[in-house]
Amino acid sequence: MKRSICAIGGIVAAAVVATTAMGDGHADKAIMAAVKARQSQMTLYAFNISVLGGMAKGDVAYDAKAASAAASNLAALAQMDQSRMWPQGSDNEALGTETTSALPAIWQPGSTAAEKGMALAEAAIAMEQSAGAGLDALRGAIGAVGKSCGSCHESYRQKN
Repeated sequence: MKRSICAIGGIVAAAVVATTAMGDGHADKAIMAAVKARQSQMTLYAFNISVLGGMAKGDVAYDAKAASAAASNLAALAQMDQSRMWPQGSDNEALGTETTSALPAIWQPGSTAAEKGMALAEAAIAMEQSAGAGLDALRGAIGAVGKSCGSCHESYRQKN
């Protein structure tokens, strides 16, 4: 598991410093495709977290099978290679706030985005191991997932 987490860290780090090397008008298409891909991934995160959060809050009846499936999806998403989804120049200053909420700080020296991505992967893996073991186990694991998502959004996503 440590190797997996280290690999995720490397992938996220590569994503943070990735640049688009296309020219002649292809960069715009590539950047927009990257933005769309990462926004789609965030939608999938939210979809699966809403299942787990609904159960944790008691808004939805606990279902071990559904919780396990959502947690497995979340873990798979968090461990996916995202490096091509975060090219330099795909922030809200470059593309406009109507296109993306990603702040340019993600790509700045000293960015902690890679560490925050690793924290999400670790929390998602822990959730995957806990979600099907009962409501108390799910509730015990969901805080770390929310904290990891929130810490990245707090630092690197424009507030609405």
